[in-house]
Amino acid sequence: MLKIRNVILVLGMLMSPLVASAAQVSIGIGTPHVSIGINLPAYPQLVRVPGYPVYYAPRLNANFFFYDGLYWVFHGDNWYASSWYNGPWWFVDSYAVPAYILRVPVRYYRQPPSYFRGWRPDAPPRWHENWGRDWEQRRDGWDKWDRRAAPAPAPLPGYQRQYPREQYPRQMERQRELQQDRYRYQPRDPVVRQHYQEHYQEHYQRQGPVQRRDQRDQRGRNQDQRRDRDR
Repeated sequence: MLKIRNVILVLGMLMSPLVASAAQVSIGIGTPHVSIGINLPAYPQLVRVPGYPVYYAPRLNANFFFYDGLYWVFHGDNWYASSWYNGPWWFVDSYAVPAYILRVPVRYYRQPPSYFRGWRPDAPPRWHENWGRDWEQRRDGWDKWDRRAAPAPAPLPGYQRQYPREQYPRQMERQRELQQDRYRYQPRDPVVRQHYQEHYQEHYQRQGPVQRRDQRDQRGRNQDQRRDRDR
């Protein structure tokens, strides 16, 4: 009996890395609630990176950016995105990170990984050295662009300043409702637009028809209340 128990224990130990690996791989676009250790007390100060359509957070001890309507965080050698400053965050594959995010110079990373050392602070990270030859071939040209043709930055979602940690909307449907009502900007970068659409489409599909109907009814009641207040 003891031998059988030991065999089971060994098999469990051998399989646990496989389970963890599978869980990590399964985190993709549209899978929210990834914990990356960001729990800000209030909306952060965001400053534009000179010459780039990207903002960064100089006062945070994190690689925190804003580009084309979404927040982007580089943490633990992975990229994550969210439409709200405190998440929920979803994992972004290295092959799907927008080019303008990849181009941000090293000096704007407030918590750079150790392998950034020795790299030029005014140049983007050498992602091809970290992510390999296959990534370099598939993302060929990411570091070549006409600075004069760079798009204007997206407007910051300043309405989120009204929602510090104590009043922060944790439910994605509530976040979506507030965003549609207070922030009409739509992503222009095709890569960002795909992230945005797939993320919310996946969340919507996971909901049942009764939940979706109740949420539509609630949105209608909220709109009626706002119209009554405006009269």
